[in-house]
Amino acid sequence: MSVISLVPATFCYGDEIAAACERNGFKNVPLSELIAKAAQSSGLGEAKFHNTLAGKTGVFNRFTHERERAIAHLRLALADALAQDKLLLVGPVVFLIPERISHALRVCLVAENRFRLALAEKSGEKNAAALIAESDRQLTDWLESLGFGGDPWSAALYDIVMPMDKTSPEGAAKLILEKAANEAVARTLAAQSALADFRLAAQVEANLAREGHNVGVDAYQGAVTLTINKNVLMLSRLEEELRAIVEPVEGVKSVATQVGKNFHQADIYRKYDFEMPTKVLLVDDERDFVQTLSERLIMRDMGSAVAYDGESALNMIRDEEPEVMILDLKMPGIDGIEVLKQVKSGNPDIEVIVLTGHGTEKDRDLCMQLGAFAFLNKPVDIQLLSQTLVAANQKARAKKQL
Repeated sequence: MSVISLVPATFCYGDEIAAACERNGFKNVPLSELIAKAAQSSGLGEAKFHNTLAGKTGVFNRFTHERERAIAHLRLALADALAQDKLLLVGPVVFLIPERISHALRVCLVAENRFRLALAEKSGEKNAAALIAESDRQLTDWLESLGFGGDPWSAALYDIVMPMDKTSPEGAAKLILEKAANEAVARTLAAQSALADFRLAAQVEANLAREGHNVGVDAYQGAVTLTINKNVLMLSRLEEELRAIVEPVEGVKSVATQVGKNFHQADIYRKYDFEMPTKVLLVDDERDFVQTLSERLIMRDMGSAVAYDGESALNMIRDEEPEVMILDLKMPGIDGIEVLKQVKSGNPDIEVIVLTGHGTEKDRDLCMQLGAFAFLNKPVDIQLLSQTLVAANQKARAKKQL
């Protein structure tokens, strides 16, 4: 039997049509169930897993690969679910189903905004316009992160696009169920083979992600192809490491590596080192100094982002999840002492290293009383700072495990 994959725009009768499919024997596997399974296998934790997938990619992701790791494990959970007959999947997760899986009927429910607003207001929703805009934005961000462009309503993504302002929920559900019964989307031997390829590729991708790697993975009848999309100085060594991880995976018959279209760009391939600090926020108004410091930390495989004043730093903390902050004291606007107070008050798990050229013993005592991890003076020895960062990062991560 076929799989119905449904992408409904907000306020387009998605719940009603999903319920009609369920009444006709299709099992609805909610996204929350897939996320719970993927979060467990990835080790990210369910709350963090959900936050990693939601919204735009964070500034630290180029160092942590958390989003890619989450998607790899979500693909694996999805591949396991697709083994079931008469399956109903609802939401953006369906974009992870490759086109080769021909027994998945891809359906979009959409309508003009005027219709969606009227339906929302009829249901009693007071912030309908904002809710619709945010929902569409999240779907667009998700699609862009998967490399499909930024139009979630493009007809090229679906087998059926249902204009819900021009048809009734009953009529739409009837048409979808009729198409799902068509031989064109039957679960053939070829479709089963494509699903097996998807399952193997997802397992390989998840295994690589557990080891800190982020490469493209494709599989065809046991032959796995790995695509390296970022430049690497020791390509042969990386290829050997990737093969050593992939070859033992059950079902893998051969492993080939290739470089992708972005391989020769300036960005360097970085394996995620689970022991190194990868979420360091540098806060300093001396732009040249802090940019240079950021680059030197990156050269040591430590991921960092930069804020040039206290207000920007506090805003970034709300949007991102830094584990360690390196903080200057003397800054325009909100000074370092106030930033330290607010951080330790609202985000006590963040470890703060004060790095200043204007600090006194009184400042040191106050910062340590407020919860700073360390107090260092400029100019600082990069080795000392690196060691302090590693220690602070270990403490921050230990707190999260309690």
